[in-house]
Amino acid sequence: MIIPLVLAGGSGTRLWPLSRELFPKQLLNLTDDRSMLQNTILRLDGLDSVSAPLVVCNQEHRFMVAEQLRAIDIEPLSIILEPTGRNTAPAIAVGAIKALELFKDSDPLLLVLPADHVINDVREFHEAVSFGCQYAGQYLITFGVIPVGPETGYGYIKKGRDMKHEIGSDGRTESDCKIRTGGKNEADCKIRTEGNIGAYTIDKFVEKPDRDIAIAYVESKEYFWNSGMFMFKASQILKELEIHEPDMLNACINSVKNGKEDLDFFRLESSSFEKSRSESIDYAVMEKTDKGVIIPLGAGWNDLGSWDALWQNGKKDENQNVIRGDVVVSDVKNSYLHAQSRLITAVGLDSCVVVETKDAIFVAPRNQVQDVKKLVAQLKTGSRGEAVFHSKVFRPWGSYETIDLEQRFQVKRITVKPGAKLSLQKHYHRAEHWTVVSGTAIVTKGDEQIMLTENESTYIPLGTLHRLENPGKIPLELIEVQSGSYLGEDDIVRFDDVYGRQK
Repeated sequence: MIIPLVLAGGSGTRLWPLSRELFPKQLLNLTDDRSMLQNTILRLDGLDSVSAPLVVCNQEHRFMVAEQLRAIDIEPLSIILEPTGRNTAPAIAVGAIKALELFKDSDPLLLVLPADHVINDVREFHEAVSFGCQYAGQYLITFGVIPVGPETGYGYIKKGRDMKHEIGSDGRTESDCKIRTGGKNEADCKIRTEGNIGAYTIDKFVEKPDRDIAIAYVESKEYFWNSGMFMFKASQILKELEIHEPDMLNACINSVKNGKEDLDFFRLESSSFEKSRSESIDYAVMEKTDKGVIIPLGAGWNDLGSWDALWQNGKKDENQNVIRGDVVVSDVKNSYLHAQSRLITAVGLDSCVVVETKDAIFVAPRNQVQDVKKLVAQLKTGSRGEAVFHSKVFRPWGSYETIDLEQRFQVKRITVKPGAKLSLQKHYHRAEHWTVVSGTAIVTKGDEQIMLTENESTYIPLGTLHRLENPGKIPLELIEVQSGSYLGEDDIVRFDDVYGRQK
C-alpha cells in the first residue's frame, strides 16, 4: 500500500501578490482550472495500490484545504494541522506516525509530495514511482529531476553508483510486482529500464549554484534537481530520524500522542510540536543517511517557485508572452502579464513581469523576480495587510471582500454558502449595518431572531451578540458597513462556532 503524504504548508511569498500568507500558491489555480493541491492529488489517478492521501497543512488553511479536496471528491485519511511551520522533516515525521496509527497491521510506503509542483508528463511520473517501489522497502528514495538547463534556483543532487544489480538478479521482486500492477500476471511486472529509468546511490546534496557551476552540473550529467519528492516505508524514515534527529522525533511523537480530532481535522498538540527544530528532510536525514537512493525523473517537473518559472511553464503567444486575464499589449516580448481584476495595458516591454490583483500591482524584470521576497519583508515590517491576505478573504462559511476602507468605516461584500452560519459573536469597537443583496438571511441579534430578504437591512449596535446564517439553497450576498474606532478582524469575541474556531 502506498500512502500519498501531501505537504501543503508554506506561504509562497515568491509569487506575491497572487500568493499571500493566508492564501498561498498551493491553493491557487496557476496553470489551469484546478489548484496546485488538487492537481497534486489528481495526478495519482492510475497508480495501483494507492490509498487516499494524508495531508499536512497550516491550521490557518484548514478549511480551504478541506473545501478543495471536497471539490474533487477526495476524502483524505486525515488532514493534519500544524500549529506553526517547522519545515518538511517534522511534517513528514508526524505523517509517518499517523500512517502507522491508521495502518496498524502493515508498514505502508509513504509517497511524499509537495502540493505546489507541476508535473506535465504524468505517465513518466507513474513509471518512476512504480520503479521506485522495489527499492523503497530497503532504502530512502528521492526523485531527482533531470535538468533541462542550468537552473540556479534549485538545489542539486549528485548521483553515485548504479543500483541496478543490488536488488535481485534483474531488479524485480514479487512484492514490487504486486504493488505496481495490483497482482496482475507476470508479463505486467516488466519494468521499463530503457531511457532515464534507473536508481543510484546519493553522492551528495549541493546548494543552489551560480550559473557557471550550474552549467557544469548539467554538462556532467551527474547531477539532478532536488524535487523534494520522496518515497520510503513509514517505519524506516522514523528509524532514521531516531538516529539523526532524536529530539525532533520525540517532539513529533508527543505532538501526535497529545493531539486531538477536531471536526474533519487532526490537530497536533502545539507545545510539543513547537519544540521541534525547524529543518528540511534533506538536512535532517537524507544528507546523513547511508540508505539514500535517487531515481531520475524526466516528467516536465517545475516547482513554479517564481514568476519567471510561470513564464517558462506557460503557453506563449507569437511574441513569447504568457498572458492571463484582461491584457492588451503593443510591442511587448518575452513577458508574463497576469490581470486578476482589471485591464492591464503595456507598451514596449521586454522580459518583464506585471501582476495585478485588486489591492496590489507587482512589476519587475524577469531576471529580478526573486527579489519580491524583499518587498514582502518590507510590507510585513510596515504591518501592511497586503503581505498576509487578499482583499477577498475565505472563511469556512464563505468569504468577505473589502470594498472600501477609511479611518472610521469599512464596507465589505459578504457571501455565505447555503446552509452555513457565522459564529455567534460580538464586537467591542464597531457597529455593523447589513443589507441583503440576494438570498435569505436569518439574523440573531441579542434575544431576537429575524429573517431578511433582498433589499432588507438591519443594524447591529456595538457590543450586541449577533449571528448571521443562510437557511436557503443559494448563496447569501450582503453588504456590510462597519463603523467605529477600531475595525480590525481581531475585534471578535466568539461564543459559539460550528467550525470549532477559537479566534
